[in-house]
Amino acid sequence: MESEKTTLMILGSYTKPSCSILFLFFTFLTILSLQFSTRSLFPLSILLSQQPQPSLVDPTTCSGFFNNVPPRKIIKSIVDFGGVGDGKTSNTQSFQRAIRYMQRFRGKGGSQLNIPNGTWLTGSFNLTSDFTLFLHHGAVVLGSQDIKEWPIIEPLPSYGRGRERLGGRHISLIHANGVRNVVITGENGTVDGQGRMWWELWWNRTLVHTRGHLLELMNSENVLVSNLTFRNSPFWTIHPVYCSNVVIKGMTILAPLNAPNTDGIDPDSSTNVCIEDNYIESGDDLVAIKSGWDQYGIAVAKPSTNIIVSRVSGTTPTCSGVGIGSEMSGGISNITIENLHVWNSAAGVRIKSDNGRGGYIKNVSISNIRMERVKIPIRFSRGSNDHPDDGWDPKAVPRFKDILISNVISVNSTKAPVLEGVKGSSFEGLCFKNITFLGVALSATWHCEYVAGFTNGVFPLPCPELQNNGTSSWC
Repeated sequence: MESEKTTLMILGSYTKPSCSILFLFFTFLTILSLQFSTRSLFPLSILLSQQPQPSLVDPTTCSGFFNNVPPRKIIKSIVDFGGVGDGKTSNTQSFQRAIRYMQRFRGKGGSQLNIPNGTWLTGSFNLTSDFTLFLHHGAVVLGSQDIKEWPIIEPLPSYGRGRERLGGRHISLIHANGVRNVVITGENGTVDGQGRMWWELWWNRTLVHTRGHLLELMNSENVLVSNLTFRNSPFWTIHPVYCSNVVIKGMTILAPLNAPNTDGIDPDSSTNVCIEDNYIESGDDLVAIKSGWDQYGIAVAKPSTNIIVSRVSGTTPTCSGVGIGSEMSGGISNITIENLHVWNSAAGVRIKSDNGRGGYIKNVSISNIRMERVKIPIRFSRGSNDHPDDGWDPKAVPRFKDILISNVISVNSTKAPVLEGVKGSSFEGLCFKNITFLGVALSATWHCEYVAGFTNGVFPLPCPELQNNGTSSWC
């Protein structure tokens, strides 16, 4: 009976429809027709609800990149090494003593360091192999406000200098170099970098060396980071660089939306990286895939490859949900980005490059993206004029090949896509498929420069550079 009443009400009110109702009705018909006229498109549940719908089958996962480790032979608490969780006492020496003790169990059954309920103030400390760092519920690892407890280390070879300042850079709060079989997890414990001190140095232009990360993994393999909250990082929050087989899942990453360069997760010159089921609010990209900076990245030639970003949601008012580049000089390939949900952000998906970068971006699949109130849903950008020194090569232009962006819906976007390629660079296999932008002004048009490719099922119509009448085996 209730459904019959609803039907009669709709029919009864149809005799004198308003313009807004007609607009919504025909918009819905347009989306519905696309749904049935294409082989694959975003589910209609995206239009009908902002909440994820329950599934009868387990979602796919890329967490198999991490090879499970056996239970650790030795389990200790930070209290065993003199730790005091009152939020005031420095525990830097306690963490360093603990790690020195745990190192003796590398290859001998491994070890686990438990952080109990409490607030544990500390400067930077290193991890070791065959090791688990476990934060219990209510545990907070708090970054020291003493800048001397974030020592200066050498710049990354693929960057040639600190990313923000010449010379070295501050070490991360939690640091690992050359380790394997490491787990950083817990019962939703927290690592808080207390980044405001560092942001103010940046805002005041008094920063001497590049800020440190909350967690940096270097030259490491088989690492799992899961089920924790990371907040208030001084700089990029999680930075795996020169790594392989890294899984980052079930994380909550938070920073004030005006906190500078507080990227969520930045895989860099790394292979077999899984980033899934994470919630991120930050003052920069939620996820940014990188591979070195200009001539230094070209010389080191360590690409980022086989990276999967899945089921990531969040907001960033100044940057993008997922960015590729702009530091991409070592090459970026075999990238899958899927099931992304972004709102109140500057961009949804952004590919960044420039003259001098060289390198390549190829074999990229971006699909099932949902956006609300995102200013520019899809953006290719250039021209930042951001180089490490005067040694960059203006003739080193990036190459782009086989980039598929499909099954995208953006509601209440401000602008149509902006696609600015790099003059002299090559595009092969650029494809936009099953994409709808709702709420964009009727006068809004795609802005395209130095790009070429194909489209299929795109509304509103793309720029002429993408209305190629030829055929693409990949599109």
